[in-house]
Parts: sequence; C-alpha cells; structure tokens
Amino acid sequence: MIDLRSDTVTKPTQAMREAAFEAEVGDDVYGEDPTVHQLEEMAAKLLGKEAALFVTSGTQGNQVAVLTHCHPGDEVLLEANSHLFLYEGASMSAFAGVQPRTIHGNRGAMDSEEVRAAIRPEDIHFPETGLICMENTHNKAGGAVVPLGNMQAIYEVARERQIPVHLDGARLFNASVASGVSLEHYAAQADTVQFCLSKGLGAPMGSIISGSYEFINKARKWRKRLGGGLRQVGMVAAPGLVALSEMVDRLAEDHEHARRLAAGLGQIGGLSLEGQVETNIVLVNVAGLGKSADEFLVDLKGVDVLAVPFGPETVRFVTNYDVSAEDIEAVLNRVEQLVSNR
Repeated sequence: MIDLRSDTVTKPTQAMREAAFEAEVGDDVYGEDPTVHQLEEMAAKLLGKEAALFVTSGTQGNQVAVLTHCHPGDEVLLEANSHLFLYEGASMSAFAGVQPRTIHGNRGAMDSEEVRAAIRPEDIHFPETGLICMENTHNKAGGAVVPLGNMQAIYEVARERQIPVHLDGARLFNASVASGVSLEHYAAQADTVQFCLSKGLGAPMGSIISGSYEFINKARKWRKRLGGGLRQVGMVAAPGLVALSEMVDRLAEDHEHARRLAAGLGQIGGLSLEGQVETNIVLVNVAGLGKSADEFLVDLKGVDVLAVPFGPETVRFVTNYDVSAEDIEAVLNRVEQLVSNR
C-alpha cells in the first residue's frame, strides 16, 4: 500500500527511535525535562523568537495561541479556507469564546487592504479585533507558499492597529525549503508561530509554538488547562530534535516527488490538476472521469493507493518521507491502468 493521504502518516526514523529510547527525561510540568528544554531552545533560535513551548499537536498549538492572545468576545481575522477555520472543530469558539471572521484569499494569501478594512472600528455594536491569523504553507490551497511580501504587508497593518498576528506554520519548513526564504524571515512577520514536527519532518508527534517570553509564560498555563502538560515528555521531544537536525533539507525530495506525481497525473485523461504544485501537496480533479472524489478513492484503494477527498470532485495526494521516487512511478502506472480500464 502506498500511502499518500498525508505527511502525518510517516513512521519515525531509526535515529528518532534511538533518540526516544536514550532520551534524558524529567517531569516537564515541573520544568525538569532537559530534552524538552533543548528542543524548545532550538526551535526558538531557528525562528528568531525569544522562547518556545512544546505542545501535543498543531491544533493544540493554534488554540493555545488564540486563547493566550484573545479575550472572550473578540473577533479573529483569518483566511476563509484556513486550517484554523475549517479543520479544528470550531475550537476557537468553543474554548476561547471568540468568533472568526473570514477573508477570501488568493492561494491562501489575504489582501492586506481587505484585512485593514475588516478590522473593527470602536463601536459598542462590534466585537474587538483581537487577532489576525495567517497560514503558510496553505493546506487547502494545495500547499501554496504564501509570499513573504504578502505576510509583511499584513503584519504592517496589524502593527499599525496594535493587533497581534499568529502564523499557523504547520508546514512552514516546506515553505522555507521551497522558497529559499529563511524560517526567521517568515517568523518575523508574526508575533507567534506554530509549526508541526509530525508532518514532513517525520516526528511521531508534537508541535512547537513560539513567541516572546511573556507570551510563552502565559501560553504554558493555557497548555495546562487544555490537558497538555505532560510528564517525562522528553521521550517524544527527542525525535523532534532529530527532525529539526536531520529532516529539513530532505523536504526538497518530497517537493520533487510531488511535481513528478502532478506532471504524470496531469497527462492521464479525465484527470486535471487544481492549482500549482509548490511543495508536497497535489490536488487533482476527477470530474472528467464521471466520478466523485469518494468513488475514485475507492478505486485507488483497490490498487493499493491511499489519498483523501478534498472536495466533492477533488482528491489530495501528499508526498512524504515514506514515499520514494519508485513509489511515485508505481502510483502513476496504477492510476493510468485504472483509468484506462474504466
């Protein structure tokens, strides 16, 4: 079975397994886990931030950020197809008591003037704009890299109005590798940043949120409130250290595999690509086959290929560490045979 559902399905490397086994640990709720400290310090340095906090998942990291930045009754501005809005179970409303206000972007990038216009004026009828969120890469836009200039323009608007900015950088390392823009330059366009260790970087679990010392001190309490204060967590933080040390540059391989997959699928009758492939996500429309996404996924599973629906007629393929160049060729051969036999 060739699994292209997500880069979250990767198995930890041997080096990660050994690091977990050998990790020096302590009770992290008491602030005594040296491996967690090392991971947080490394992450903060990579992003150019003062401090960082290890959390269990990207969703938890994003929600801790919202809870720390906002007050109940605030409004959060974010892109209409952002992960924070679509795929986190309405957490910001359920936990933080804030309402999202969406702005339709172009391949995940919001227009800075539309963001400016959406900021609420002082009026008792309106909520206060408590936070602006960006996402890079943008999952729903097919792994699109949001341009640095776009982020800079939005951050400048936010600073003018003294509104904090949070970056959902779940796949920020993919953006950096694809664009050549440093993590620090991206992170400088937001007050706080979340990134996942468990996606393309291949760690078995965990994410990082980073920001100022003051922010992280407050965020630590919100992590505790959400049940995210763990004990000898160095055993899962250690693979994160390996991910940051050994798994970043190789993301370029995933991007190359995605481009090869897209080029091949685009040549198969009845399939059409949606958008440009910039990183490790490929979106394919199957309407030309006279099938829904769900029907096509059943056919794919029958030839030992896994993907996920991303719309009524759209299928998402995500390349990852456990998928080789040979696997990509095998997928193309199987899909071509599948389509020719329909």
